[in-house]
Amino acid sequence: EQLKRDFSAYFIGHVDLSGVKRLGYVDAQKIATDVLTRFHGDEFDVATLFFNRFQSVMTQVPTAQRLIPVVFDEAAAGADSVFYEYEPDEEGILAELLPRSIATQLFTGLLENAASEQGARMSAMDNATRNAGEMIDKLTIVYN
Repeated sequence: EQLKRDFSAYFIGHVDLSGVKRLGYVDAQKIATDVLTRFHGDEFDVATLFFNRFQSVMTQVPTAQRLIPVVFDEAAAGADSVFYEYEPDEEGILAELLPRSIATQLFTGLLENAASEQGARMSAMDNATRNAGEMIDKLTIVYN
């Protein structure tokens, strides 16, 4: 809500998955379809996914990943590229694979974010349990 108030001019749409108990690839596909429809409708030029990357229970790393336009790593492609003949043509293959790639990246971000949230919850509950134990010990000493 705070982000919405401060940066609402920069947001095109909002996805609320708070009612979803179990995230699935279908949820990511729906979001990807919406993003691609808005992109083809010229509503925006760049789509960036922001999520928490899970490193450990205590560490989540805020991450920004650009979805659209696709960024290719030219160093990985290599200067000595070999030409292949594709069937169907390259445009047909890309038309099929790029939407799947975006949905997969969205699903990865959703899973990373869910894992980060569960780690933060586990850490918070561990701290609360430890603090309650210390409080019980102190109150027992005062009571006795």
